[in-house]
Amino acid sequence: MDKLEKHQFLNSLVYPFIFVFTIVVIFFIEVIFEINLSNYGIYPRNFSGLKGVLFAPFLHGDASHLINNAIPLLILGTTLFYFYKEIALKVFLWIFLMGGFWTWVSAREAMHIGASGVIYGLFSFLLISGFIRRNIQLIAISFFVVFIYGSMIWGIFPIKKHISFESHFWGFVAGLILAIYYRKQGPQKKVHHWEEDDDDDDEDEDEADSNIDKNPIEITYIFKENKE
Repeated sequence: MDKLEKHQFLNSLVYPFIFVFTIVVIFFIEVIFEINLSNYGIYPRNFSGLKGVLFAPFLHGDASHLINNAIPLLILGTTLFYFYKEIALKVFLWIFLMGGFWTWVSAREAMHIGASGVIYGLFSFLLISGFIRRNIQLIAISFFVVFIYGSMIWGIFPIKKHISFESHFWGFVAGLILAIYYRKQGPQKKVHHWEEDDDDDDEDEDEADSNIDKNPIEITYIFKENKE
């Protein structure tokens, strides 16, 4: 990794690290001061529960819940900011808000906390976006995401009652929508030189054909008598 790539990688860590660090700090504040901030989670279709759209991703029930979310947040978040740096912050914020709001609209009447909805949004965006853009490097990232976190897909189904599958589902949907919406922005498919040459040749041929049509060639036939 050269200096430029190292610098880019470190920059990509900034926002995911700040997010995870904030989550960890809040968790330890709850533990040390023996307070419970779960009331700041998402409580669906209740006006006071709407504040959870902003606060729920920062709250976690226990240490295992925190760790299970912190690691993929760092990995997927850094991947997003490294390969999609032009649109990464917008994508991250929209996943955060869209997934949370849709959970508030449609989820079961219970307190929903945790950043897993954001994780599912990042997973979905990185998975789908590479294939949509047809960029070899980004497709490789899509396969990497499937290899590492492919089993996450089961989390969007109501398998376990104590897990907020709704936030997983809506986070996934948000990532999918954003992958399609931002498909024209950020990194695109690389056009190779031979493809450009072929395009130029086609344009030249079309132009030549056009000139022929506009200026038809006149052919003069000369008849010579044979003299015996």
